Amino acid sequence: MPPQTAIFLGDALSHYHFGESHPFGPRRYSAFYDEFMRRGLDKQVQLMAPVSASEEDILLFQTAEYLDRVKHLSRQGEGYFDVWNTPVVPGIYEAAATVVGTTLRALHAIMQGECRRAFVPIAGLHHARRDSAAGFCVFNDCGVAIEALRRRYGIQRVAYVDIDAHHGDGVFYSFEHDPHLTFVDLHEDGRYLYPGTGFDHETGSGDAIGTKLNLSLPPDAGDEHALALWSQAEAFLRAARPEFILLQCGADSVAGDPITHLRLTPAFHRFVAQRVSLLADELGHGRVLAMGGGGYHLVNIANTWNDVVEGLSYGPR
Repeated sequence: MPPQTAIFLGDALSHYHFGESHPFGPRRYSAFYDEFMRRGLDKQVQLMAPVSASEEDILLFQTAEYLDRVKHLSRQGEGYFDVWNTPVVPGIYEAAATVVGTTLRALHAIMQGECRRAFVPIAGLHHARRDSAAGFCVFNDCGVAIEALRRRYGIQRVAYVDIDAHHGDGVFYSFEHDPHLTFVDLHEDGRYLYPGTGFDHETGSGDAIGTKLNLSLPPDAGDEHALALWSQAEAFLRAARPEFILLQCGADSVAGDPITHLRLTPAFHRFVAQRVSLLADELGHGRVLAMGGGGYHLVNIANTWNDVVEGLSYGPR
């Protein structure tokens, strides 16, 4: 019987970056990979390779006009996608398409029973909107995954859980009116951190009011504060009875990240990965797709994402 957890590894994932001087630099993937191998996790999980998305895949979420703009700017190789923090680099279209394609391959592996859970380290680009880039995110693979679950697999009740320091605004506002998308996001208070959204009173709109849960953490909040909120988050998820759980587990909420102010530990991320996996099993399907998300301190990335891998398999560190 194959291992229940699949991990996506391959140099193609490392190509999604914005240069050595940018917080989202080229060494994030290797930081994860080196620690993954040091722990011997390659012997405990199923290894799968990254793949590229087709235009049809990307258009599940992104607009055609925006996709064409990304291709044009990628060939041009200079400028910015947004006002200031998502620069254009040569080949970024192909790199972003690999992130989307790998997320979709992980989704397919779970839906086809090749594994119950999966982790893609360079993924979870939760700021991009349908027609624009934002916050280091060119395409929103989280949004693509949600649309793919609905259109290709007939899964309606999807839960999106986000523990990145930054609010997952590209997902929240794209599905704000969707009553079947359960959204749970623990993040640093938007009064102190980009993108300045995700306040507790934002619970959805129209028929979707009450299906979204934003839980703000003050600067310097640690595990104790986050764990106190998690019980509310888990009860919210259990009541929704999702048929598939997406987990964006950004390591930038861990103490020491250079651009955020929270003080969580990798243990919190392992705990959340384990709890959503147990919940998925309790609901009878076991389906969890975890995505690395943010994180700009290499040691934190290495420890946090590998703790997530262990949590997905219920393993202690």
